[in-house]
Amino acid sequence: MAKGIEFRAAHYPGRAPIDAYGNGGFRFADMSHKGSILCLPSGVHGWNPADQNALTTSDFAQVLGESLQIEVLLVGMGRDLRRLPPELKEALKAAGIASDPMSTGAAVRTFNVLLAEDRAVAAALIAVD
Repeated sequence: MAKGIEFRAAHYPGRAPIDAYGNGGFRFADMSHKGSILCLPSGVHGWNPADQNALTTSDFAQVLGESLQIEVLLVGMGRDLRRLPPELKEALKAAGIASDPMSTGAAVRTFNVLLAEDRAVAAALIAVD
């Protein structure tokens, strides 16, 4: 029986610096991804939070699942800095993760520096145009 096209969740199975961002996506590891991403110890994953303006703990389930390998989570909130909702910040703290919201551009730059220093860093990056 013939199979149709199989769609799988976007995933790059390695830790890679972000080479570029903008135009609604990111470039890393000689590839590009349209949309938001999670940069985790398990690799770079496509990320689609339910509401980018109202992030929830469930949007970070994958981050919390890898909490033993993450000390710092950089959250690129888009063009503008916004606070994380208190319940999300508490859930991350309870898992031993320090969270730092900032603009996506600042999060990309900081992530690349900390990754180069081989730190236990992760990033949740909302794509910007």
